Amino acid sequence: MTSSQFTYNDVVRVAPWARAEARPGARAWIVGVFAPPRVGDFFARFPDGVVYSIEFEDGNSLEVHETDLQFEN
Repeated sequence: MTSSQFTYNDVVRVAPWARAEARPGARAWIVGVFAPPRVGDFFARFPDGVVYSIEFEDGNSLEVHETDLQFEN
């Protein structure tokens, strides 16, 4: 089992290199953690590893790979 770098309610910042739809530089909260083995076709679009559901300050949310997140300073 792969351990996750972040957990529920962690405050994170989307990394500057993340895709534009992920809002690089935005502040968000972890609201879901999907560690391997991930089930479902949806997760096939992500590289191996942990995928997170994040929620932005405006209430919108999306899924991002762990490599696209950083701890909030």
